[in-house]
Amino acid sequence: MAMLARFALLSLAALLAACSSRAPAPAPSSKPPVSFNQQAASSPAADDVLFRAIGLVGTPYRWGGNTPDSGFDCSGLIGYVYRDAAGISLPRTTRDMIVMRAPNVDINALQSGDLVFFATNGGSQVSHAGIYVGEGRFVHAPSTGGTVRLDYLSSSYWAKAYLQAKRVIPAGHLAQNP
Repeated sequence: MAMLARFALLSLAALLAACSSRAPAPAPSSKPPVSFNQQAASSPAADDVLFRAIGLVGTPYRWGGNTPDSGFDCSGLIGYVYRDAAGISLPRTTRDMIVMRAPNVDINALQSGDLVFFATNGGSQVSHAGIYVGEGRFVHAPSTGGTVRLDYLSSSYWAKAYLQAKRVIPAGHLAQNP
C-alpha cells in the first residue's frame, strides 16, 4: 500500500510540475550540496497533509487569507492544511510557528509534511513558510498576485533565504487498528 501511495504521489507531482513555474537553475553557492532523504517512511497523517497541500496548488494568494474560498497567505495555507488534513492546530503567523515547541529538522532529513521557514526580507527574521512535500520541493503561497505553488528548495532564491525546518507530525504517528 505504501508503495502504491508513493507511486500515486510521484505521478501527481509530475502532473502538477507541468503546471507550476520552473525555478531558475541554482547558481553556484558556497553552501554544501543538499541531499534529500528519499527513503524516509511517511505516516498516514503526513500523507494526508501532503495530498491536501498539493491539491491546493493554484489557489489564489491573499494576504491574511486562510481558506480555499478566500485565498491563502503562507501561514494561512499551512494552518488550513494541518487543521483539515491532520486535525492539528498551529499558530497563525510564521513568527509564532518557527518558535513553537516542535523538533527542528536538518535540511538533509526533511520528510513530507515538515514545515520549512525562510527569511525573504534578508537577515535572519522569518518572513515566509511552506510545507515540504518530498523530492526537494515544497508547497507555499508566495506573494500577492500569485497562487499557491510548488517550488524547489534548491533554487538559488529559496536556498539563500532558507532558515530551518520543523517536524509537526511526530515520528510514529501511524494509524492504528482499534
